[in-house]
Amino acid sequence: MQIVSIVGARPQFVKVAVISRAMEARPGWRHWIIHTGQHYDAQMSEVFFEELGIPAPDHNLGVGSASHGAQTGEMLKRIEPVLAGLQPDWVLLYGDTNSTLAGAIAATKLHLKTAHIEAGLRSYNRRMPEELNRVAADHLSDLLLCPTAAAVENLAREGLRSRAVLTGDVMYDATLAYLHKAEQRDSGLARRWAPGAFALATVHRAENTDDPARLQCILTAFEQIAASITPVVWPVHPRTRKILDSLGRTPEQVHMIDPVSYFCMLLLESRARFILTDSGGVQKEAYWMKKPCITLRDETEWVETLENGCNRLTGASPERILEAARSANDAGPWLPLYGDGHAGEAILNALAGS
Repeated sequence: MQIVSIVGARPQFVKVAVISRAMEARPGWRHWIIHTGQHYDAQMSEVFFEELGIPAPDHNLGVGSASHGAQTGEMLKRIEPVLAGLQPDWVLLYGDTNSTLAGAIAATKLHLKTAHIEAGLRSYNRRMPEELNRVAADHLSDLLLCPTAAAVENLAREGLRSRAVLTGDVMYDATLAYLHKAEQRDSGLARRWAPGAFALATVHRAENTDDPARLQCILTAFEQIAASITPVVWPVHPRTRKILDSLGRTPEQVHMIDPVSYFCMLLLESRARFILTDSGGVQKEAYWMKKPCITLRDETEWVETLENGCNRLTGASPERILEAARSANDAGPWLPLYGDGHAGEAILNALAGS
């Protein structure tokens, strides 16, 4: 069995690590990794491959940043000849990035079988580029590998149930596999930030960063939390930092740090009192670590995390964010919703049986 994985952003590197590990136990299986270069900064890319023990990409396309159309078009241009030369049995797509969309279009136009990991997620917000990417990838792919029962139901409503397989969530596999290793690593962050003594924040989605009014509201909320509840630690995405610099805005009393590795992020999540984020992956990791999550969006594709107040949607409203932070201790219980920690093996079984 010959498999190609197409990745380009840091959450996808974590997912491909799970697949790579599961494939090591399959004699005769060959795995190529195509890295589009969507995330190209060393802190956003190289460190993940090194830390997670992922083989170096077989093809690094070096696309880099651009507008959605230009970036996706350049990816298509560079992915197509690589896939045409390899002719794999399956092309694996991950999540909801422009790399996912470009891979789906390139592979299906070459009549290669495609499988989408994290299929069936829906926020029903068509203004989100991620929503458009995931919907298109699902409708183009031959096999839809779903992390939750809710995702399978979403696909059934769109007439795609026959392609859907419930596998569990590969990110849950990764959290179980790597959290202990993260705790064993010597980390200055771990020494500085004691468990329960801070809130962890991440902000990167365009709906928040590209809207100055929304971003200013979020910064105000962070300042209020830092002043009245607990310190806020914020690993700042390079793109977000550029926008903050252009606004001339540095939130007071907020500890803004450089992007951190996956292991350091797991460590910070496990130690945080609560988490503020607009990231889908961080919402889930907060859930698995039983940390109250405040999602800085008006909707989420991970609807099951909203049960029992484990995750609260606040949008960018400072008042709602502050109220959620003050009541964070009331969250839970956290129910088992994301599989048994063996999603990687389930995905490979689905590929072998299709």
